[in-house]
Amino acid sequence: MTAKRDDIPPPYTEVARHGMFPETTHDETARFNFLANLNKHLSMTLGGGNKLAWERRAEPAFIAEHGRKPYDRFEVRKAMNKDPYHRFWSALKRNSMEMRQQNGRSVVLRQLDELDARARVYNEGQTTLRLDPKIEQPRYQTAVDIHCMPGSYHGEVRPGDVSAGANYDCGLFATTGGALGALSDGGGQALVHWIKKERPGWSPRRILDIGSTVGHNAVPLAQAFPDCEVYAIDSAGPVLRYGHARAQAMGVKNIHFIQMNAEDMAAFPDGHFDWVQTTMFLHETSGKALPRIIAEMGRVLAPGGLMFHVEQPQYTPDMPLFEQFMRDWDAFNNNEPFWSSMHGIDLHQTLEKAGFPRDCQFEVGVRAVADPTIFPPSTTGEKEDYGRAAAWHAYGAWKPAMQMREAAE
Repeated sequence: MTAKRDDIPPPYTEVARHGMFPETTHDETARFNFLANLNKHLSMTLGGGNKLAWERRAEPAFIAEHGRKPYDRFEVRKAMNKDPYHRFWSALKRNSMEMRQQNGRSVVLRQLDELDARARVYNEGQTTLRLDPKIEQPRYQTAVDIHCMPGSYHGEVRPGDVSAGANYDCGLFATTGGALGALSDGGGQALVHWIKKERPGWSPRRILDIGSTVGHNAVPLAQAFPDCEVYAIDSAGPVLRYGHARAQAMGVKNIHFIQMNAEDMAAFPDGHFDWVQTTMFLHETSGKALPRIIAEMGRVLAPGGLMFHVEQPQYTPDMPLFEQFMRDWDAFNNNEPFWSSMHGIDLHQTLEKAGFPRDCQFEVGVRAVADPTIFPPSTTGEKEDYGRAAAWHAYGAWKPAMQMREAAE
């Protein structure tokens, strides 16, 4: 049976080559194509075998041993880690990420001199890039190499390089099977699509994107609101160097890249932004840092402004334990140590403690927006992939028009 185009990822040649994007050889391109197809095959085809393994082997064995069903997702994990199919699938998933990082890193290191030189041309003398070497990396960023990325977001091969950002950018297409589009900005485009539909004609003055890495989610906002000042902050300098140069190469000038720890944004006055947001960032912060970040976001948000957090759905009593277990995979196998605990909290309660009443909050679904000529609408329907598609939940709130109470109390 011949695969339809919506059944397989587009080729790596569909990636948009902006002025900072690393060049790939024939073999490097072929590896990325292989990995994109492997990732989609693991998620959409082989992934379904995990549920069969649970229903036919692991759960019956657990019940036979304990005389009851599992209490929580951790007991499901303990049972499934004994199953040969799940162990096989997990090993392939982990190896696919390690291979993606190996290929991306080799692509970047081969041409790092040229990439650094290009970045200097775009960055030097620009007031829209502000780095602060005194910023300490939070332990939740340094404890592990997140996503198996050597050195995580802050690692450098040599002082002042762009290796981390370049690796992140060139390999994201393979990691997601191309589902974020030619510029891997489908998440940012989804934000634009949502706000244009939700509040047509709204013109925010200033937008703050926290945990921005290379700015692939912030740039679409800057493009959609050219009269708005967009601020993209991150604690890691290397991704900001690359991200700023990337935006400049794309002709996007109304975005500021600033090195800052979001737990302390004293550089911004109260009520400075009309829109503050994170996109797949909260799960990379610790249990202590997360409420501090949200409280600070509430402080710098103007009355009537928008707070928006794009994540995978939180675990609730209504979510089957097997689904929770599958969504928890990254916490134990993809160097995402805070994933499980973060998705287990009540984000609505966290927002409420930060001063956003429940009647000001909302929860919506958002899906990546990508070029339909490259990603035609599916004709085969969608299978449950437990968070591996480019579709997310968003937890948000509109700040009350009255002055918020102090979130730090």
